[in-house]
Amino acid sequence: MTNPAPFAEIWRGPFLESVHSGHAVICDGTGQIVDAWGNPEAVILPRSSSKMIQALPLITSGAADKAGLTTEQLALSCASHQGAAIHTDRVAVWLETLGLNDDDFRCGPQEPSDTPAREALIRAHETPCQIHNNCSGKHSGFLTLNQHLGGGADYVDPDHPIQRACLEAFETVTQETSPGYGIDGCSAPNYASTLHGMARAMAHFANAAEGSAEARLHQAMRLHPELVAGEGRACTELMRAMDGKVALKTGAEGFFIAILPEQKLGIALKAACGTTRAAECAIAALLVRLGVLDANHPATLKRLNAPIKNWRGIETGVLKPAAGLN
Repeated sequence: MTNPAPFAEIWRGPFLESVHSGHAVICDGTGQIVDAWGNPEAVILPRSSSKMIQALPLITSGAADKAGLTTEQLALSCASHQGAAIHTDRVAVWLETLGLNDDDFRCGPQEPSDTPAREALIRAHETPCQIHNNCSGKHSGFLTLNQHLGGGADYVDPDHPIQRACLEAFETVTQETSPGYGIDGCSAPNYASTLHGMARAMAHFANAAEGSAEARLHQAMRLHPELVAGEGRACTELMRAMDGKVALKTGAEGFFIAILPEQKLGIALKAACGTTRAAECAIAALLVRLGVLDANHPATLKRLNAPIKNWRGIETGVLKPAAGLN
């Protein structure tokens, strides 16, 4: 099957109002497909779901250990955070330790998604800085690696040693030659692969030996789910719901990955319509299907068989997974 498969359905009363479709792949440690929906060979941009791959050179180069990075900092290097104080305070300390400041970032300023942080900026008549960017943790990792390598200031340039190292890591774990890249929201190149390649990469992480760069990164994510995304976010809430046994990471335009170390499996999925609710519903459905997520956990029920309410609080419909994912 090459067409997108049904992912999520929106029912309003007795009527099927709309259907979200997409592609999903589950891989084992050999890189073989265990299960798939839609087209496993669809060429995709994984967006922020590839951050743990982009963080690999930070460790394999020796830069992380030389800088004495903690598990919190490794988690932040894989994060798409809310810009909450719990995130920006840690990034600020990281920058200070490097002897750098906000101007050294190349990710651009972004208004915090975290309401208290955003309101604090408004009250103080201040504008967002680059430290508030959801990718500032990843870029702190880039800056740490850049100091180690002695590279130039424009570390997001595709020809910079950091991005060449990221491409090498990406092609190694996906076991594919990338057909190219797009420039991500944070200005770094985001390399393309097939969906099968990304699922293969996540299975590679899931099967990595203890102490390896891959294991250190997914362990950090699972240890600090609040740093990977933030309160109310699917990555954080679902990782907590699974007691930190699975690493999750969302990406823009309806992407999601999962790393399942105990099951030795990797998942990658892409909502064809690019919507977050479709991707969150699909990843929750697959995790329930694999027996690692409780279907009745409150975090699950926010994304799976989730009630849709109107402005008066009246339940008007439901978001539920398509039958093929159950």
